[in-house]
Amino acid sequence: MKLRPLGDRVVIQHLEAQEVTKSGIILTGAAKEKPEEAVVVAVGPGGLVDGEKVEMEVKVGDKIIYSKYAGTEVTMDNEEYVVVRQEDILAIVE
Repeated sequence: MKLRPLGDRVVIQHLEAQEVTKSGIILTGAAKEKPEEAVVVAVGPGGLVDGEKVEMEVKVGDKIIYSKYAGTEVTMDNEEYVVVRQEDILAIVE
């Protein structure tokens, strides 16, 4: 099964949270924060949203940073995804 987002929505998948800090401290499961970095899995067509034309600025494979509490979590085929609006994406990591 495949997710195909509508409008200005984007399907993303979390990147693994860091298990070791830069200083070498190993984090336990409880100490890890929810990652705000993800990779784009699928992109909607854009189009008209609230009467305004929306051009999609991200593409499949882009590594992005998104708003911490944005989106709807979805589990499909034992994989976890988040569906967010393009406006919730803060930056593309290059």
